[in-house]
Amino acid sequence: MKLLLDQNLSPRLCDRLRDIWTEVVHVRAVGLAAADDSAVWAYARQHGFTIVSKDSDFSGRSSLFGAPPKVIWLALGNCSTSEIERRLRGHRQEIETFVTEPDTTLLVIEPGQGTGAT
Repeated sequence: MKLLLDQNLSPRLCDRLRDIWTEVVHVRAVGLAAADDSAVWAYARQHGFTIVSKDSDFSGRSSLFGAPPKVIWLALGNCSTSEIERRLRGHRQEIETFVTEPDTTLLVIEPGQGTGAT
């Protein structure tokens, strides 16, 4: 499973999450630090990544264009990198299932207990 972290997430998450996902990459590491959403979308699609973002724009793209790429939207508001890491770890099984399911395009992780895939 390949995860591409958007610019609005800390690059430090890559190292913090490699014990459970070996292919987690930040957009900065692939030359997309200043890229717009279209370029990130195209890169993820071309290279088989699932986009992880706090940006609701990727949710909209997912609804409009479908997958690939798949999108994990962290609808968490303003929170720390540690909280984002905790949430991703806490939803590990759900994320792994989501990535392999052919009929889902978007996974939303929200502040409360509820999450949902569409």
